[in-house]
Amino acid sequence: MSLPPPNASAKLSAPIDLPLVRRLFSTPSRVAESDFLRREVSARMLERLLLIKIEPQRVLDAGCGEGADIAALQKRFSDAQIVGLDGAFNMVALAREHQLAAQSAVNRLLNKWLPAAGSGGGASLACADFAQLPFAPNALDMVWSNLALHWHPQPDRVFAEWRRVLRVEGLLMFSCFGPDTFKELRTAFEAVDADPHSLPFVDMHDFGDMLVNAGFSTPVMDMEAITVTYDTPQRLLADLRAWGGNPLESRRRGLLGRSAHARLLKALDGQRGADGKIPLSFEVIYGHAFRPVPKTTAGGEAIIRFDLPRK
Repeated sequence: MSLPPPNASAKLSAPIDLPLVRRLFSTPSRVAESDFLRREVSARMLERLLLIKIEPQRVLDAGCGEGADIAALQKRFSDAQIVGLDGAFNMVALAREHQLAAQSAVNRLLNKWLPAAGSGGGASLACADFAQLPFAPNALDMVWSNLALHWHPQPDRVFAEWRRVLRVEGLLMFSCFGPDTFKELRTAFEAVDADPHSLPFVDMHDFGDMLVNAGFSTPVMDMEAITVTYDTPQRLLADLRAWGGNPLESRRRGLLGRSAHARLLKALDGQRGADGKIPLSFEVIYGHAFRPVPKTTAGGEAIIRFDLPRK
């Protein structure tokens, strides 16, 4: 499948090593400690979703991880087919294990011998790149993505692909990290070296421009700051590794030396607040947009619609 050429917003794409991202997330136990924030952000996304009138028949969870959002979406849209997709195969495998564990022995038997009787909507799983989805055009009613988009090196291409697979008037709803995320870490590393140690997260307004350039209509963008506090710098760094580490192609190769690591710990320790805790900031961006009704045909002819009066 060919992808559209990059547009002006492509310059905002970070030099992320995508195969490394997949490897970093290929060990679910490594990232499990960071799941508390994904669950919190998911709950806040679901609250926003309550304000949108939509009854989708087919929903994609892009970046499904272990599948927690799949269950939440299935509860919200009980008659819909939920499709979970992740770039890390082991995450998809874990999501499958969780699905099987959630089924009773009777349901598993029904699904094996009488699929129609035991499915009840159900969820499918796939492993693929966000920018190269294994779906036909207009295949989905809704795309949902929770704290996953910032791991992709070309979000502008991802938006274009999500628009391709959405039907007309289909909904895109996503969350991701913004520029102030991990700002304490960047400040601390200034005492160590000049190498990049965290992603240069994209600004909310730039995401809005990307959505418009990709062909979405009236994107709604919002942002909120969440601060997590830690007792020790070692615990903070452990959670950062659980978030995925540093997948930049321009990252420093090799471990910090003992002296540099000590300076980093001291710099983090010096950021303690009045409560004695070390803060770590997360700028969480929320966005949603719809695929609009086309105004022209594939050949470029204008489409004019007439709304006839109801009798």
